[in-house]
Amino acid sequence: MRISTGLLGLLPLLAVVSGYANPGACSGTCTNTHDPSIIRRSDGTYFRFSTGGKIAVHTAPDITGPWTYRGAALPSGSKINLAGNQDLWAPDVSLVGSTYYLYYSVSTFGVQDSAIGVATSSSLDVGTWTDLGATGIQSTSGKLYNAIDANLINAGGTYLITFGSFWQDIYQVPMKSTPSAIASGASSYQVAYDPVKTDEEGSFIFKYGNYYYLFFSKGKCCGYDTSRPAAGDEYKIMVCRSTSATGGFVDSSGKSCTSSGGTIVLQSHGTVYGPGGQGVYNDPNHGPILYYHYVDTTIGYADGDKRFGWNTIDFSSGWPVV
Repeated sequence: MRISTGLLGLLPLLAVVSGYANPGACSGTCTNTHDPSIIRRSDGTYFRFSTGGKIAVHTAPDITGPWTYRGAALPSGSKINLAGNQDLWAPDVSLVGSTYYLYYSVSTFGVQDSAIGVATSSSLDVGTWTDLGATGIQSTSGKLYNAIDANLINAGGTYLITFGSFWQDIYQVPMKSTPSAIASGASSYQVAYDPVKTDEEGSFIFKYGNYYYLFFSKGKCCGYDTSRPAAGDEYKIMVCRSTSATGGFVDSSGKSCTSSGGTIVLQSHGTVYGPGGQGVYNDPNHGPILYYHYVDTTIGYADGDKRFGWNTIDFSSGWPVV
């Protein structure tokens, strides 16, 4: 069969839709991994932070494991005076200079009374984290956004936090040079939005080559054991890209990410259901990897059944393919 050069150009994108690799190997504790955040310390130890248990911490010698539970990052919860300050969500961990910053969310399900907090450590180890409390990113009923799901990026020397969940989806705000608080006089602005479904969250920006890739989760995240959504409305991982970290994100068809744009990176397939809560990490052993949580349909659909998944990413087409 003769294939036109135009179709050849579409083949990497078709691969995103037609098939996905299964999650990479995982040994040890591969559950208790909702909204994982992965970071590798200079001694080669991998740390995995996740929602629940006052930010559960696991370590391993490799991304494949074996993962061992070490305890809670913030055993006393958060000093932020909001409901949910003992049930912290969506950790995001970065190294800034010689200090590790752990961003977390304080909220309760389905409301906008939310805030993003931060803690710091010099080592990542359990027992070394100091809670600094609020960053200044906060929402109440009537705001355009919900202040959860933070992700920090250093974009050419400027620290930015991208955040948001449902309502008007995903926003961003500049941070101080020591990124424990919003920069003086800074205001937030929208970077991704589906005005029809308003169901985007869990953003993560990763720079590769000349582009900043805005990954985000779309759809229903949770409660699959009691209320499963219509096929295709469960969590999936999407992406847009831009040459700027602060906006202008478009999908592979050129559609703006603030007008329902987004290219699917990973969705339900085989026994993998509802992948999301993702991050991206440039691993020294495996190259760029996409990590996330998912449900294995042969095990169970409950939130407590969420498993740790990861795949290597192929950027050769200019778009992430797993």
